[in-house]
Order: sequence, then C-alpha cells, then structure tokens
Amino acid sequence: MSDDILVLVEHRAGTVLDPTFELLGRARALAAETGGQAIAVVLGSGVDPLVATLGAADRVIAVDDPAFAEFSPSSYQAALVPIVRDRSPRLVLVANTGPGMDVASGLSAATGLALAAYATGVALEGGAPVVTCQLYAGKIDARVRFADGRGIATVVAGSFPVESGMAAGSPPVERLGPPATDGRIRFKALLAPEAGDVDITRETVLVSVGRGVGEQENLELVEELATALGGAVSVSRPLADAGWLPRSRQVGKSGLKVKPRLYLALGISGAPEHLEGMRGADLIIAVNTDPRAPIFSVAHYGAVADLLDVAQALTRRLAG
Repeated sequence: MSDDILVLVEHRAGTVLDPTFELLGRARALAAETGGQAIAVVLGSGVDPLVATLGAADRVIAVDDPAFAEFSPSSYQAALVPIVRDRSPRLVLVANTGPGMDVASGLSAATGLALAAYATGVALEGGAPVVTCQLYAGKIDARVRFADGRGIATVVAGSFPVESGMAAGSPPVERLGPPATDGRIRFKALLAPEAGDVDITRETVLVSVGRGVGEQENLELVEELATALGGAVSVSRPLADAGWLPRSRQVGKSGLKVKPRLYLALGISGAPEHLEGMRGADLIIAVNTDPRAPIFSVAHYGAVADLLDVAQALTRRLAG
C-alpha cells in the first residue's frame, strides 16, 4: 500500500468541475500528512486543457482517447481498476455526483476496496483515513474507518474550499494508453432539459421552499417574498416531483447547483442531495420548525419557526 491519495477528475464540456478542485485541495493536505502524493486521474478526449488546470496535484495520470469523449461507467471502470490496483493508494476520492457514485461503486466492487458515500469530511488518524458520512437524510454524522486502512470515499460538493485545489503548478503527467472495453455500453446522446422560465443558477437571491410549505397555494406567499427581495423562487425535489414548479427550479444533486449571494431556505429539512446543490451560497438562512433539521448545519443563520409566519413578516418589513 502506498501513501498516495488519488482524485478522479470530473469534467464536462471541457471544464473541470468545482468538486474536483475541492478534492484536490483536500488530497494535497492529506498527502502532506502521509508523505505521499496527491495524484489526479483524468480520463477524456483531448485532455491537455484539463491537465493545465490541475496544478494543485503532485502528479497527473492521463488517459486520452476518443472512447472517453463522453462519460461511460464501463469505460471509466476499465481504465481505473488497473490504475488503483497498480498504485494501491491509501485513499481514492471521488465527487458524490451521479457519475462519481456510478464509478465509485463499480470500482469498489472490482477492487474490493470499501466505499464510504456521502462524505462531508476526510481526515487521518494514526495515518489511517477517517471519513465523516451523512446518514438518514443528513440527520446523523457517522465516522467511518476502513478495516484495512484504505478505501474509496465519495464526497459531497461544498465540503471543502474550491480555492484550495486551484493552485498554479505544472505537475508531471503520466500518460497511459486506453484500456480494452467490451463495448456493451455506448454513449448515444446528451439530452439537455428544456429551458425554464428562470435560470436559478444566475440568480443572486433565491428563496427556496420545501415540503414545510404545506399547501401549493402557500407558494404565493413565497413568491411575494422573493419579489420583495429581488430574487426568484426555487424548490427542493419533492415539490418539483409534485409539479408545483418546473424541474428547472429544483436545487440539488438531481436538480441544479446554485451559488447565490443569499439562499433563504424555507421548510427544507436539508437532505444531502439538496445540500449538495446549495452549500456554495455566500449566505444561507434557514427557517424550519424542526430544530434538528440538517439544513441548520450549513446555515449561517437560522430560525426555528413557521415559514409562513416568517415569509409574511419579512415581506411586510421589506414593503416598508
């Protein structure tokens, strides 16, 4: 077993995604403790522009082939399994996204490495990784140790500073040939959702509402507050599933990731899937009747109160 920390680089449309930089920064800190290296693994077609942004890594392993032009779990696994087996890293860090969890679970099954999912913290104790994971919709934090001292962790976006993994540098690049794949799974097309009436990813103020709103007609109060604040209304997944607002308004892992200046969460408990989509907001204010709601763990300010009372009071105050 080596003391290295491997990070799987996630990218889309020629851009490395923020969760990768979070993981690179954390990997670099962990590698400084283990005495190993923070190694970024990037799979793609025409990866040199991606490699140029990975200056925080001590080393980059690149597999550059048209087969990786689009994400395919079977192709990724075929490339990653021999890399992990040959390097035998102390820890493999993967973003807790749809593609990331797909890859991590397959990699765990193929290599026998234990997998800790929905991680919000990764540290070393006695040289061994200890991963903090969210359980039961984020209501419990579990500290996970790997029996043999090494494993895989999928980390929720927003757990570490993005800037920590954006250092300048020119790490050495090890280029590997493409692996043989069975070709049973092939990429066909990427279907983008229909454009919505509001692009919540561009809003500076979001008033986000969850099941705590009660009835659909209560959304009118939330809309009035959002208008008074000069922002827009977004929702958690249950309300999007119910069709109360378009899917384009949904915040979370299966919705959109947002980074407004103000995120006002009304009646949202704060499941990991939702937190993943809004942790990057500059200011988070949460209102919930449950004082133990996980949303309070990421909120800068919170109120244990009825969201309708708060929405009405704020709207009146803003109206003068």
